[in-house]
Amino acid sequence: MPDAHAARTQQNRNLEFRSEICYNSAMNALTLVHSIISSTVKKGETCIDATAGRGYDTAFLCGLVGESGRVVAFDIQQDAIDSTNKLLAERGLKAEVVHRSHEFMAEYAESESVSAIVFNLGYLPGGDHTIFTHADSSIRAITAGLELLRHGGIMCVSIYHGGATGYEERDALLEWLKELDTEKYQVLVVRFHNWKKDPPIPVIIMKF
Repeated sequence: MPDAHAARTQQNRNLEFRSEICYNSAMNALTLVHSIISSTVKKGETCIDATAGRGYDTAFLCGLVGESGRVVAFDIQQDAIDSTNKLLAERGLKAEVVHRSHEFMAEYAESESVSAIVFNLGYLPGGDHTIFTHADSSIRAITAGLELLRHGGIMCVSIYHGGATGYEERDALLEWLKELDTEKYQVLVVRFHNWKKDPPIPVIIMKF
């Protein structure tokens, strides 16, 4: 196992770099998450988009890992699968787009082999707002994903809440995340504190 102190030191350096990126640009949940992942993922690595949605994070990850890397994307809605495949085709990118719940991601990658995992929790943008993620399955998926992350890997979970989705998932996840083993993970919760109307909450989990 890599030296824990060395891993923590490198992640702190990465955080300083990420902070510079975010400070010097218009920051929202997307730009924050993308800047963090960009400073972690290298060509040839494996990444997972746990909620494919319209395919933008899937395409972003494909660009980072390059042709020598691997991206697997999950979604339970056919609309999302179709959108993701269409976007990838338009951009000349390739990924494994799986029409299945993200809680089964452990069947698609080896333990400690994944560099980054992205979640966007809530409903499909422009889709049916009565279909959205729930705390029980999200926690199972995050648990599975943490086992897949390599040491030094990162998971970004953006929690979209309020409106049709309510607050149950947000509240359950934030409480559950407090209990993650501090010897294995560091959890950062970002609040856009002066934003109105329930801004998304990016959660960054780093694996030592």
